[in-house]
Amino acid sequence: MEKLKVGILGGTGMVGQRFISLLENHPWFEVVTIAASPRSAGKTYEEAVGNRWKMNTPMPESVKQIHVKDVNDIEDVSKDVDFVFSAVDMTKEEIKAIEEAYAKTETPVVSNNSAHRWTPDVPMIIPEINPEHMEVIEAQRKRLGTDRGFVVVKPNCSIQSYTPALHALKEYGPKVVVATTYQAISGAGKNFTDWPEMVDNIIPYIGGEEEKSEQEPLRIWGKVINGEIVKAEGPVITTQCIRVPVTDGHTAAVFVSFEKKPTKEQIIHAWNNFKGLPQELSLPSAPKQFIKYFEEENRPQANLDRDYENGMGVTLGRLREDQVFDYKFVGLSHNTVRGAAGGAVLTAELLKAKGYITKKN
Repeated sequence: MEKLKVGILGGTGMVGQRFISLLENHPWFEVVTIAASPRSAGKTYEEAVGNRWKMNTPMPESVKQIHVKDVNDIEDVSKDVDFVFSAVDMTKEEIKAIEEAYAKTETPVVSNNSAHRWTPDVPMIIPEINPEHMEVIEAQRKRLGTDRGFVVVKPNCSIQSYTPALHALKEYGPKVVVATTYQAISGAGKNFTDWPEMVDNIIPYIGGEEEKSEQEPLRIWGKVINGEIVKAEGPVITTQCIRVPVTDGHTAAVFVSFEKKPTKEQIIHAWNNFKGLPQELSLPSAPKQFIKYFEEENRPQANLDRDYENGMGVTLGRLREDQVFDYKFVGLSHNTVRGAAGGAVLTAELLKAKGYITKKN
């Protein structure tokens, strides 16, 4: 099979690097173009990144000599690619504008950014949960005046550690959710060398994160009405988001009450057996088992479990009945794999499988 040609917008940053490492040897996609800020333009990718390569695996040989393009030179960047992944570092308004500009060159954009998460006709997708939201792409193309170009986004990294767990229990009607997320420093695009004040420290504030964590699951569970996504009414979700001294992996401590309280056995069975479209289609990046429940009392742990299913699965543990709510549990997901670049790659695979992303010529 001839691979689709991919461009990475914002390819020198941490999420851009994660895209490049995940796409090395991908069976369907090949990185042919990398774009970044004007200061990186013209350099080889290896020169542009310099000593800022943050992945645990070496920089793929296949990208080292690619000459980085200026991300603002939209015609030039889009001319040789079938679609792009976006991880640009700009203001929200600039991101909105540049992603739509790329879409208007008939280049689909699969974005890791938050700018378009509330644009009514832009689907925000967790592939196992709401693949049906892709149908709004048709309305978006009408608005943009495109035949094949569109923008699709993935949600915030922190919600992946608890939203799939709640979704797997939707038949029992989760109605009130309290979640505290303990978020890794890579979520801020940093490591301990960049951010020494995080060593031996916890910061009880991450700008904008609590609103995203409370509202984005409702959009994921929303319905498509007249070419727009209308968010779900419930459950009521309240969160606190805390930065902790962990390299990768967002942990959530969750309390939940249901309309129809399930048994502990029903919950664990629903989690361990949950499957979505990516599993049915055997997409290349799809975890075989999306959600795994640990019986051990001291799991999941970021250090041991964030790489479950190559970082694409969600691990859960410590399910107990609660005195105030029906149940409480702990969740964990890899924030830069499932929560960022990996989630976007899986979304692109789903879009290809469903015929939304094709070869340009």
